[in-house]
Amino acid sequence: MIPNFDYGNYIMDSFEFESGRVLENVNVEYETRGVPEYDENGNIANAVIYCPTLKGGHSILAQHHDIIYNLDKDAYFVIKITSLGAPNSCSPSSTELKYYFPEYTIKDRVNFKRQFLAEKFNITEIFGIIGEGTGGFEVYTWACEYPDEMEFIIVLNSTYKTYGRRYIQIKVAEAIIDSCDDFYNPQYNVSLSKLIVSIARLMFLSYYSEKTFERLSNDEIDVLMEDYVDESLFMDIYDFKSRNDCLLKYDVSDKLYNIKAKSLILGINDFLSFNTKKDIFPLKDMIKDSKIVTFQDKEDIYEPADYSDLGLEIVSFLKQFK
Repeated sequence: MIPNFDYGNYIMDSFEFESGRVLENVNVEYETRGVPEYDENGNIANAVIYCPTLKGGHSILAQHHDIIYNLDKDAYFVIKITSLGAPNSCSPSSTELKYYFPEYTIKDRVNFKRQFLAEKFNITEIFGIIGEGTGGFEVYTWACEYPDEMEFIIVLNSTYKTYGRRYIQIKVAEAIIDSCDDFYNPQYNVSLSKLIVSIARLMFLSYYSEKTFERLSNDEIDVLMEDYVDESLFMDIYDFKSRNDCLLKYDVSDKLYNIKAKSLILGINDFLSFNTKKDIFPLKDMIKDSKIVTFQDKEDIYEPADYSDLGLEIVSFLKQFK
């Protein structure tokens, strides 16, 4: 029996990208919690895939382990898979391919996880998928491209396409990278570290609520920004560039009607990285069996104690599947 907690790496013989390029000996980092349940055919029937945001500590769901990992240890087998293109799984930095790493899409990321699940756990159908932020991009893409493979999806603070403010931010990051003559230099140069600092400052702009920025003094904002930049210094610039190119092309707006899974879409007003009116509310008419819930008046957008109502919504939604 698989234990309540497992963490490790799995090597897939190969992986083929949508572009046709193939990499061999592909590493996949994963983590599991809970105990798998098996159906009459011997297949795992209670797998829930967790797709986290890129924000690390600035993640709402990650701070709710009682909701995500400990939903009900007897009911869910939660699997978190480090995405294609991210450190510790197959990425430009981990393969040392840097700018030679194959261009990938969100669908490639989904197929990467689907292939891993099939090889490692013999899973071809999952119970549900939960995602936040850019992790939600994978959830929407998975549910659109393979609508018969899951019973439910839960998405927090995400969207179904790259446009508007988000598109501009990605294009500015692209321009910052293009301005660095040393990006394609095979030898490391200190200018690459300066590049990461500039990009981190740009990304910081979207990682807190408007109310949070308004109530802080400039000195307090400086402290938060520098802490964020320090955390971002561990980011590999080639991993970031590949991911930035991927997000630039993300758009499943014309495929949302394919989704068959019961869907809980959660959004927090005043969140600067997306717009609830455009990214959340339209989904009620675009996804057939969906429930839309938005939250407002959060004093601190990343304070776990301020999200008991969000947890209750998730628990209430999941009760229908027990």
